[in-house]
Amino acid sequence: MPALLLLALLQGAPQNRDVVLATTTSTRDAGLLDTLLPVFETNTGYRVRVVAVGSGQALELGRRGDADVVLSHAPAAEQALVDSGLLLRRRRVMHNDFILVGPPEDPAGLRGGQDAVAAVRRLADERYRFVSRGDRSGTHQLEQRLWRAADLAPAGPWYLDAGQGMAATLQIADQKEAYTLTDRATYLAWRDKLHLAPLVEGDSLLYNVYHVMETKGAGAGARALADFLVSSEAQAIIARFGMAQFGRPLFFPALEGLIPPNR
Repeated sequence: MPALLLLALLQGAPQNRDVVLATTTSTRDAGLLDTLLPVFETNTGYRVRVVAVGSGQALELGRRGDADVVLSHAPAAEQALVDSGLLLRRRRVMHNDFILVGPPEDPAGLRGGQDAVAAVRRLADERYRFVSRGDRSGTHQLEQRLWRAADLAPAGPWYLDAGQGMAATLQIADQKEAYTLTDRATYLAWRDKLHLAPLVEGDSLLYNVYHVMETKGAGAGARALADFLVSSEAQAIIARFGMAQFGRPLFFPALEGLIPPNR
């Protein structure tokens, strides 16, 4: 085939317009992706295929090259993959916080507390039912960090391993009248379907930050999606998300000027 004809065929070949986003169940369960991604797809013509799993699994998909972009909330695990060169251009997208929730009767007496380590120590000492995500997610990793800080290795019939995403874990905890750790956004999105009440919040250990990273070798679509998530357009959407329904945003954008003053 003549070189000029081959070049013309290559230039005319359709580009792959699919982008695989590996992300946490919290961004899906809270409904944020349903608001953000249609805007990106309309603006760019790319199609985003979402794989919503725990952060640990999302990062593993990125490490293997089975995803183009990773949006997660497991800072230590993220940094390790960035340092290895397998994930690129790690940038902060947004943050919110974790809370300990439980039955409204609160038999463990945690309500109003701000010390997450003391709270999990009390749950373990008295064997109050606790449901763990158990899925290597960012939430699960933080939970494990709290147990380590309390010098505990929880086990026994009171400690239930869900192996599920955040919404499913909240539903199990609700059914079992148990305690669990959740990101605030997913809890608020599901609050009307649950009896669980927020009990422990405000501890600096419960800060929850999300970063976006591109995987090594990913194409133009990955860069476009990652750039979109930190753009002023997407950040403004994040700042407004949840205001109409809950009177407050479910996530706070990385662009500080967009954070509502009543946070």
